[in-house]
Amino acid sequence: MQHLEVAKEAALAAGELLRLRFEKPLTVNATTAHDIKLEVDVLAQDRITKILLERFPEHALYGEEGIVGDQTSDHQWVVDPLDGTVNFFYGIPHFCVSIALRFRGDVMVGVIYDPIRDELWSGEKGLPPLLNGKPFQVSARAHLAEAVVSIGLAKTQETIEAGLPLLGEMVHRVRKCRMMGSAALDMAYVACGRLDAYIEQGISLWDIAAGWLLVEAAGGRVEMEPRKDMPDKFRIVASNGRLELH
Repeated sequence: MQHLEVAKEAALAAGELLRLRFEKPLTVNATTAHDIKLEVDVLAQDRITKILLERFPEHALYGEEGIVGDQTSDHQWVVDPLDGTVNFFYGIPHFCVSIALRFRGDVMVGVIYDPIRDELWSGEKGLPPLLNGKPFQVSARAHLAEAVVSIGLAKTQETIEAGLPLLGEMVHRVRKCRMMGSAALDMAYVACGRLDAYIEQGISLWDIAAGWLLVEAAGGRVEMEPRKDMPDKFRIVASNGRLELH
């Protein structure tokens, strides 16, 4: 429980920073064809790192904005300090902080915080997950025709080309497809039943580690497969476990 409480503290602290910086002038550190890197990403991870590693100095941290500590440590924090950076940059209020703790490779703690809606999803392996202190579970919908599914197209030509046929197929089979711009929030939304599934062709561990625990703790299913052509990227299908998605 101590690990979970510190993860929540770190997520709230980073979220406060993001909320204060939202819709203010921003410093861009780098741009690519389908992504943006902001100074605030780094500042948020620094805030998270300070809280986590001051409390647990023997732990390692693996984050989108860099790694800290001995990565062979039994305890590894997996952090995305701002998931939905493009949304943040364009003033779209849909982004979050994602923090997970792995122990010898298994995700044991997961926290996702949306600072705009002030929603905190938190979970620990073996315990019911909570949204702002209240238990939640995945949806009960079992038919694709009733389902809302998020399809991610990621950031590379390969993942976009892999995702487009799936989007073309799903848009005819489900009630609605969505592309919302934050993988971690997609996972949180699947976990609490707002979405019925989330599918992405090339995603990083820091985007989905916390949500992975939350979806499974809420009764859902997560299928992950490493991409052989893209190091440290995964194909993922997260769902309520009731839909026939293949």
